[in-house]
Amino acid sequence: MTAVTKPRLTSVGNNPTRIWGMTNAERTRRIATAQGLTDGDAAVMLANDDYAFDPAWSRYIAARPGSVLMVDGVPVLAHVDAGQADAVAAAMRDAPSGPLTSLAVIDALDPAGIYDDVLRKREKPFTLPLTPETVPAIERASYQGAYKGVTDLLTLYLWPVWAFHITRACARIGISPNGVTAIGSVLCIVATVAFWYGWFWSGLAIGLVFMVLDTVDGKLARCTITSSKLGNAWDHGVDLVHPPFWWWAWAAGCAPYGRPLTDETFWIVIGTMLFGYVAQRLIEGAFIVRFKMHIHVWQRFDSKFRLVTARRNPNMVILFASLLVLRPDWGIIGVAAWTAISLVVHLVRLFQAMAMKARGIPIVSWLAD
Repeated sequence: MTAVTKPRLTSVGNNPTRIWGMTNAERTRRIATAQGLTDGDAAVMLANDDYAFDPAWSRYIAARPGSVLMVDGVPVLAHVDAGQADAVAAAMRDAPSGPLTSLAVIDALDPAGIYDDVLRKREKPFTLPLTPETVPAIERASYQGAYKGVTDLLTLYLWPVWAFHITRACARIGISPNGVTAIGSVLCIVATVAFWYGWFWSGLAIGLVFMVLDTVDGKLARCTITSSKLGNAWDHGVDLVHPPFWWWAWAAGCAPYGRPLTDETFWIVIGTMLFGYVAQRLIEGAFIVRFKMHIHVWQRFDSKFRLVTARRNPNMVILFASLLVLRPDWGIIGVAAWTAISLVVHLVRLFQAMAMKARGIPIVSWLAD
């Protein structure tokens, strides 16, 4: 199979309407930089500046030379040879169909959508005319498009409205994703201290703000196309490291709260959570190495289980429920038990996938169907 040379992405037109605090031309430039579409003389990808599009579309069209993305007969993105660029650019400005007859037409409104392996979901990426009136709808669509399709129940159902308004406010006033991560990192540490001293309600409130900001920084980076290696490493590093410290602090905080764990129970809980947390992450990594995809997008069951698997947010639901009945000790024991159960489920799924592959059954994501 011949590798496709990446085209150079460039804007056609000059639309002054701003989204996420920037012009559409600047947004397209950032998309080009983020997706490595800044070089190349043989092929170009033209973007109609009168339309805002999901970055998933530019990744998709970049892999399909000789194609054009259309909305109601208007070309929005076209991947063409450099010699065709002027004619296609004129078609974008004036919308005649003649210069486009040699291109493979992709309907942006096709209900089948496309599979986005970056965000792990099948979706119908947005493509909308950009006018002052459509900005709210475009910003909401781009925000929703930045959401992972497979995630936990709080991130999927509770955070979106709160995080959207915070994300939009940060974009308007110029707070960077790394700035949001920095604020969240401080709150994460403060919540840990609160848990340690048994100030569970305060810790939960501070932790809640941190968890929402943990969603905001990633969404802000995707919506404003400002992801960076530093920001990505920082955000994921905090996400990876802090949960065991929270659980340890909560277990220790049960004593000053008045519901101490026995020494034996304390160490069983801590050992189960640490081992289960690390082992689960290793299983997820092993699945990616062996099957080139996340374990949570393999079959429908895995995506549903990701809603409640023993990650930070579902565990915090358990702890919150325990605090409602004034038994934080039961909560941390419940987190340990749920971690062990989740570990077993992941281990079984890994072995099942290995057995299926050994029988010659392909391991593919149900979302890619």
